[in-house]
Amino acid sequence: MGRPEFPQTVLEFQRRFSTEEACREYLFACRWPDGFVCPRCGGHECFRHGQRPLRQCKACGYQVSVTAGTVLHRTRTPLTTWFWAAFLISTHTPGFSAVQLQRYAGIGHYKVAFHLLHKLRAAMVRPDADRLRGLVEVDETYLGGPQEGKRGRGAAGKVLVAAALEVLNDGEKKERAGRLRLRIIPDASAVSLQGFIRAMVAPGARIRTDDWSGYQGLAHGGYEHEVVRPPEAEHVHRTFGNLKCWLQGTHHGVSEKHLQAYLNEFVFRHNRRRTPMAAFQTVLGLASHAPAPTYRQLHRAGAAGGWAHPKILGDSESRA
Repeated sequence: MGRPEFPQTVLEFQRRFSTEEACREYLFACRWPDGFVCPRCGGHECFRHGQRPLRQCKACGYQVSVTAGTVLHRTRTPLTTWFWAAFLISTHTPGFSAVQLQRYAGIGHYKVAFHLLHKLRAAMVRPDADRLRGLVEVDETYLGGPQEGKRGRGAAGKVLVAAALEVLNDGEKKERAGRLRLRIIPDASAVSLQGFIRAMVAPGARIRTDDWSGYQGLAHGGYEHEVVRPPEAEHVHRTFGNLKCWLQGTHHGVSEKHLQAYLNEFVFRHNRRRTPMAAFQTVLGLASHAPAPTYRQLHRAGAAGGWAHPKILGDSESRA
């Protein structure tokens, strides 16, 4: 039977997913594309269990939720709202802030929209993602509002973000940006930078960096290290520029304790920028089993991360 086709336009999406039942049927078709299989006995026949998103096996009576293993599990928010939010966040190029989602989806409270978006962002993360290969540009940048004192590496009151970006060759020496990885790191030391590289880039890759001392010794770690002048690493610098514009333009600044979640969303958008429709199932958690953060976990993120910076590029997204 295969997975169901996905709507190609906004009007088609609205018509198809206008009811809770339509959303449940889509989840059922995605969860069992080749027909129902009971997780307990392997039976192939089931029936709906009242108004709840459950299927009950006719053979053994086992009940299984069509939302189990997704960010929708045990939600009190209507499935139509979840679907609309997932469609907007996965297909709208600039993305959506919680304030925008609250207005577009008719959500009554800002905190509900904020929490919903963060659960969708959790589904964007693949813990087992392949490491980057080939030619990879690596650099780091500081995010934060205007601060007095030292600028650049060693600046105070800002957060350091490292990037690793694959550079692909389309022939005739034309390069373009490939897959991206972003992560907050504590400092620009060799321990932090090279630890990030080992986690994100496969051995044997050619690493392109500037001449910062933190990158020295990469050749001993199984990489081919190429030192270039900053203008020559144009792809990663352009990516940093796009990141900063996105944080400021769409979100008008974000809370530091949630910054990594926004970085994950930016990476997700970058890596799937040519297939936005295919991202929908991933965002809902249908293509992975990423645990969705609870409301309490979201607001303990700062303490868990050990960060003390109050905000990054503003505070409009930090009200919750």
